[in-house]
Amino acid sequence: MPPNSSPDPSAVLDPSARRASPRVRLGVGAAVALFIAAVVVAAVMSFAASGGGEQGEVGFAGNGASGAGAFGDAAATVATAAPPVVLVHVLGAVASPGIVQVDEGARVVDAIAAAGGLTAEADPAGVNLARAVADGEQLIVPKVGEVPAAGAAGDGAAAGGTGSGGAGDGKVHLNTADVAELDTLPRIGPALAQRIIDWREANGPFTSTDQLLDVAGIGDAVYSGLVDLVAL
Repeated sequence: MPPNSSPDPSAVLDPSARRASPRVRLGVGAAVALFIAAVVVAAVMSFAASGGGEQGEVGFAGNGASGAGAFGDAAATVATAAPPVVLVHVLGAVASPGIVQVDEGARVVDAIAAAGGLTAEADPAGVNLARAVADGEQLIVPKVGEVPAAGAAGDGAAAGGTGSGGAGDGKVHLNTADVAELDTLPRIGPALAQRIIDWREANGPFTSTDQLLDVAGIGDAVYSGLVDLVAL
């Protein structure tokens, strides 16, 4: 063995003598800590650049869209709100007599159209087609040659289903009276009064008082007691 290659004597004295000095160990630890910190910072920056920020923006945009949709739905509901309606009882020479529903402010012509329109026998001159209808009124369209119901010649209908006081004669008018008015007649109770109204709705306005004899339950004796108390 060459003289200059002999082992270091301190290597065999104590193994701890071969450990790195404290200054060397501190430098290595600091380098490791800096490396770990650099990795963490790089990961955070990469996440923020690629995913986190965009997700936050998408979430905000989604909330804005939801708010716009809510306001849009509310506006659509207001815009499509149904207008007020009125009910009119249309009788006489129409295709489908009965209660019809029309918009508030509608005219007599609209109510007749809702009842199927005029029949071939209808007399359009018997009603005022341009008059505005009222909620709960009764509209009677006469046939050609028929005497218009009380109040029909002037305004086209008897409002509210009554009209016995229109002529001021103190009589019950068969074409406009309701159950309560008909019930005031002798020997006419609520049931028979309703039959009179049912007959009127099915056959159109009375053209003669003696048509009361066509109503079930009214015979000659009953008719003779009320003939002087009724009118068309």
